[in-house]
Amino acid sequence: MSTQTEFRICATTGFKIDRNAEKLIKANAVVAVVFLAIGGLFGLLVALTRWPAVHFLPADMFYLALTAHGLDVLLVWVIFFEMALLYFTSTVLLNSRMAAPRWGWVAFFEMLIGALMVNVAVLQGDSSVMFTSYVPMRASPMFYLGLIIFAVGALTVCAIFFATLVIAKQEKTYEGSVPLVTFGALVAAIIAVFTLASGAVILIPTFLWSIGLVSHIDPLMYKTIWWAMGHSSQQINMAAQVAIWYAIPAMLFGAKPLSEKVSRMAFLMYILFLQLASAHHLLVEPGLASEWKIFNTSYALYLAVLGSMIHGMSIPGAIEVAQRRRGFNRGIFEWLRKAPWGNPAFSGMFMSLVMFGFLGGISGVVMGTEQINLIMHNTIYVPGHFHATVVAGTTLAFMAMTYLLVPLIFQREVMFPKLARLQPYLFGLGAAGISVFMMGAGTLGVPRRSWDISGADALLPYDFAGAAYMMMGLNGMAAVLAAIGGLSFIVIVVGSVFFGRRIGDTEAIVLQADAAAVGQYGSSDSHDIRGTLVLVAVFFISFVLYYFVNWKYLSEVWPLS
Repeated sequence: MSTQTEFRICATTGFKIDRNAEKLIKANAVVAVVFLAIGGLFGLLVALTRWPAVHFLPADMFYLALTAHGLDVLLVWVIFFEMALLYFTSTVLLNSRMAAPRWGWVAFFEMLIGALMVNVAVLQGDSSVMFTSYVPMRASPMFYLGLIIFAVGALTVCAIFFATLVIAKQEKTYEGSVPLVTFGALVAAIIAVFTLASGAVILIPTFLWSIGLVSHIDPLMYKTIWWAMGHSSQQINMAAQVAIWYAIPAMLFGAKPLSEKVSRMAFLMYILFLQLASAHHLLVEPGLASEWKIFNTSYALYLAVLGSMIHGMSIPGAIEVAQRRRGFNRGIFEWLRKAPWGNPAFSGMFMSLVMFGFLGGISGVVMGTEQINLIMHNTIYVPGHFHATVVAGTTLAFMAMTYLLVPLIFQREVMFPKLARLQPYLFGLGAAGISVFMMGAGTLGVPRRSWDISGADALLPYDFAGAAYMMMGLNGMAAVLAAIGGLSFIVIVVGSVFFGRRIGDTEAIVLQADAAAVGQYGSSDSHDIRGTLVLVAVFFISFVLYYFVNWKYLSEVWPLS
């Protein structure tokens, strides 16, 4: 844990890499992957239980596994990886030394201890309150204390990130503005401060309530403040994954955004509006004003979505321009057909972009519409939506970035190259299937948190349409496929980090373009994006059709009023 700054020069990118930051990137990334494996195992158990023909776990174990799955993959895995990303974008991309490396290790162990405490509390069987942990359900004090300690550690990393940006600016380690990827990480860090502070505001009194020092927690107050953390934590993911979407094409093709300034403006729109999207979880709450609900699910939501649409056009546009510059100019889609689909970094990134937009983005806007929300609120449509965003979107993007971090930061060759080429497709198709089939079952009314959807042991059982049972069965099959893809990723990464051939400090890694382009500022000098415009048109047509299909579903319940 030496605080003396030592650098190595990356033979591939030319970046100066602070050894202290490099160690912290490795530590956070390795722990992230471990918790991905743990959370993924719990997720497979949940999916096999929701599969009516299998129904693997008894009720008590189902809710235990569901709680652990949500916490480990929605919070622990992604935030540990995002901490590694903050160190990478503030030190490596800016050629800067790291601020306060000792505090970086303090933060790392705080997060690790907090995550372990939460998992122990859940596995003891008295904290099966699920990811949302709504009061008056009470978990053990260790559950809340672990989350608080984890949040303090993550906030410390954000402070180190901000301080490192100040050092880089003062010491002039880069020219012009910070690279777009670092700017995206800055947006993620700003949202993280809001998110984690919101968590502290509600979790501290809830911890005191759990040990008997506070007599009452108002459920509506809890839900309102909790979702400022619960949903906004996914907006950290949003900003981080978009930064990765820009980073990977830059490293592979030297791709530049169509307009650097417009892309930065789109990131800023996330800070101003994206956290407000959490309102769609509260639309059926009677204690909140209709004006607040309408504003957050209309103007604020649309402005946040506009930011994502800008990125959704800029990133494939940047890829198209870079590919056309390399000679792939025939027709509208040669640039896409001849992209390096065998490179897991590219295939994972592009599938993440497409699945997030078509599955997560469209369903998110529809679910955020106040009237339509009423027919799918608390159905399994909701986890179907965020499996499209956090699993098919964020997790797949983070996996794709890992394939570049292993040789560049860990200085190891990626093992099992044939399996690595296949892995993003296994995981991506499985995650997409989970999302589609959950949303399909939710449209048919399947509840979100039920161990047994038929209520076979209830006084008034309910028998869903056969299509609902089919959807849940297909969801289980898709989960098995995603688990195979996830296990493949774990085997590849763990094998590469510990047993892959070591890459020497002076040995360059072969990439298709200058990998240092990710640290440069500037816009593309061409705007020949015919293929991208066609893809954008397909997206808009898909969105409009799906939007009006859901209004048709809504119209079927109007006679009930």
